[in-house]
Formats: sequence, structure tokens, C-alpha cells
Amino acid sequence: MAPSPSSAQHRPHSTSLRNSLSWLFLSLFFLYILYYSTILFEPAPVVDTTTRTTTTNTTTDCHDHLSAAENLQNPISSSNTTIPEPLSTQPVLRFDTELKHIAFGIAASSRLWRNRKEYIKLWWRRGETRGAVWLDKHVKTMKNESLPDIHISEDTSKFPYTNPDGDRSAIRISRVVSETLRLEMEDVRWFVMGDDDTVFIVENLVRVLSKYDHNQFYYIGSTSESHFQNMLFSYGMAFGGGGFAISYPLAVELEKMQDRCLHRYPGYYGSDDRMHGCMAELNFDVHGNLLGLLAAHPVTPFVSLHHLDVVDPIFPGMTRAQGIKHLLQSTKYDSASIIQQSIGYDKKRQWSILVSWGFAIQIIRGILSPRELEIPTRTFLNWHKRLDYTAYAFNTRPVTRNPCQKPFVYYMSSTRYDKSKGKIIGIYTLHKERYPHCKWKMESPETIDTIVVLKKEDNLRWTKAPRKDCCRVLPARKKGILYLWVGNCRKNEVIEL
Repeated sequence: MAPSPSSAQHRPHSTSLRNSLSWLFLSLFFLYILYYSTILFEPAPVVDTTTRTTTTNTTTDCHDHLSAAENLQNPISSSNTTIPEPLSTQPVLRFDTELKHIAFGIAASSRLWRNRKEYIKLWWRRGETRGAVWLDKHVKTMKNESLPDIHISEDTSKFPYTNPDGDRSAIRISRVVSETLRLEMEDVRWFVMGDDDTVFIVENLVRVLSKYDHNQFYYIGSTSESHFQNMLFSYGMAFGGGGFAISYPLAVELEKMQDRCLHRYPGYYGSDDRMHGCMAELNFDVHGNLLGLLAAHPVTPFVSLHHLDVVDPIFPGMTRAQGIKHLLQSTKYDSASIIQQSIGYDKKRQWSILVSWGFAIQIIRGILSPRELEIPTRTFLNWHKRLDYTAYAFNTRPVTRNPCQKPFVYYMSSTRYDKSKGKIIGIYTLHKERYPHCKWKMESPETIDTIVVLKKEDNLRWTKAPRKDCCRVLPARKKGILYLWVGNCRKNEVIEL
């Protein structure tokens, strides 16, 4: 039987379609084989088992600012504490970057030097850290102060500055990296710039930079937490005060063209947007009480603290400098875990527990979901000193109006290492203030005066997929004391409400 005209017309088309599909599948199969062959034969990353340096995140790693605090409670002397021994047998993926490979360029003002040099003393390590402070004019110095070498910036009067709202010192500050490069320090891989009111957690800084190949062009920093700031300047700009890092090859190229570039941007406001403008050619901005922000720090390494003069001290009863010094006590024992958040529950007493290790613990009546607890509460104002929650580039939640759910805050009092137990022990004490009356028929957290937190050092946490620590309530024999374990989650462990 002869085929119909219609079927005879369509048969060649269907045959052609089948042939096309066959070639398509063959092509995809070939690409699949090619892709996996490149992975299989790709050189393995360097593995070092001799040091503790680890790796971290990218553009959002440097977290700008913080405040400081006031009055040391139960300080720990060096005589009764022991720093844990290095974890020398565990492999670390890195590019062999160490603290000695980093040169700091600190932008400073002679007018504010007397107070702000105290911040630098908190993190600068004589004989270990390298770099320079760049001032606008000479200042009085004292012998044996733990400070970087002091240099005077070159004259910048030849550069035009036309921004009506800013200060032409921005031009001088934007040249700090180039001037530090000209000091010709040996074996520098990274230049890190920060302001004189910036405090660096140097161990975490090394972890961040160790992730990147210093032979490539890298510009690493943080955007602002303020939408307005990012829109006004750029979401791609590393805000300078909280610190940003430039790899050595990029710094060399920047130094070659920066002065010409500065002539092209006379209307820019600050030093960091000038730097960003020049980079295009080739860190927190808030005020007030930082408890809500720090207690819900995201799962990223805590690298630097900035704008210390415009935020409240983070520990009650302390000055800003004292508070930062107090916070840094915990970094001696587990710098990778500082400020990291964990969430737990005391089911018997129906409490939600929010731990910000090395800083503070909050106990809240009732069972709140982890999704709610991990969102920062608005105890702070944005850079323009407003309560406009739409201004932030991250989620926030309002401070509760329910008197029964006002958090009971326990601030870190002391941290020490117990060598016999192989654990870090942190003592947190209740902040004495007037708490509102609650009619709920459940035990008040006010019955707890002290929280003891046990944990192990987790120096390699940033070589693994980022995850919050787990928090467990431990049995307690003494009244008024709550014991917690904070650390790596067990296999298949989840936060149970």
C-alpha cells in the first residue's frame, strides 16, 4: 500500500530530527567526559601539616566594626592559664600565607592619635606584625610603646578635591597602600589597610588571606551593612575603615597609576571609593548598642572591628579599649570561633539560649525557632542614626515588646584553658539590671547567676563547610549555675525545639 502524501512528507523531517538529537546527546556526552577528565587530572591543592593557619571566605569576610567595653570581671592571669597546644597533625589547605607575609598600612590622624593609638596597641604584636602608621604630621612618641613604625604621609596639595561634604584627607589616606609598598619590606604577600580605630583579629585575617593565591590580583574586603551607603558608593566597594586587603601584584600595579587616577576623581567623597575607582580601571556602618548585631553574627570569620568611637562599649562598665581587650582574651584560646553563634534549648524550663562565644549569652523565656533567633535584633541604629530597618543589607527583627521575652544577658567574664580536661572554659555572668515583671508560670532565667561554657578548640573550622556550632545543656548540681557544651555537631545532630 502506498504511503499517503502527508506521511511521505513528514518522514524525512522526523528522520532528520532523530539524527539531530543523536548528535546532540553524543556532543553532551563528550563534553561530560571532557569536564570530568579535567577535574581528575587537576593538580591537588597544597596540604601542610606543620602549622595551624587555615582558610576562609571571600568579599564578605571582613566585618567592619564593633564597639568596645568597660570593666574586667574576674580577669585571668597568665599564671593560672595554659594556651592549648597547636594542632600540628591535622592537614590544612592553604597558600602558605602567615602573619609575617602581611604588611599593615594604618591611616591615622595626629589630632586623634593620643586616644586612637590605644586601639592599635590591643592587636599589634611587636616582632610579629609588620607595617606602618601614616600620619598627617609629627606626634609625640614614647619609648617601648607597642606600635608600628610611624611615618608622615607625602604632601597631597597638588591633588584636586571638590567634594563639598568630605575632607581632602581622603586623598592622603587613599595613598597609604602605595606608600607602604614604597617602604620595600621583604617577603610581603598582602597589604592590609585599616583606620586607626580598627582592631584586627589577626589569626582570622591570616585564615581569610590564606584561601587566596597571593600571586593573583585580589582586592578583598566588605560592603557596608547599609543599603544607602552601598547605593551611594557601590556594592562592589570594600569599605576601608574595617580593613581591606590587596595582593602584592595588584598593589604594584595600583602604585604605578594611582596618582594619575586620583586626578581623575576629585569629586569622590572618601579614600575607599577612590581606591575602588582606581581598581575599576585596572566593613559595619552602625551606631549604638551592638549586642543584637554581634549576638547573631553570621557564619563567617570575625576579622576586624571598626568605628569604635561611635558605638557603645560592648561590655557594660568598661571603656571601649578595655572592652576590646576583654574580648580578645577569648581569641587566645580559639580565635576561629570568636563571636560565632550557636543556638540551644533548655526544654525542661522552656528557655531558648543564644550563645555568641567569647562575648555574650542570652536566655529568653519560651521556645523561639532558630530561624528567628539567628536574625539580629535592632539594638543598634544605622549609620545615619535612624531606626529605619529597611536601610540594612541583611534581615533584622524588632526588640520584643513582651516583658516576658526580654532577653537575660550574660556577658563573658573570663576564659581559660583546662589542660587536664583538654577543654576551654568560659564563665559568663548575668548583667544586673531591672527586668520587667512577667506573669508567665515558668522559671525565670534570673535564677541563673552564672553560665559555664565548655568547648574544644576548633582551629580548622574554616577549612570545612561553614556550619553553626551546636549547643547542649549539661547536668548541673549547683543552684544558680547553668552548664553548656558548645562545639561541633554530632553526626546527624539537629537543633530540636
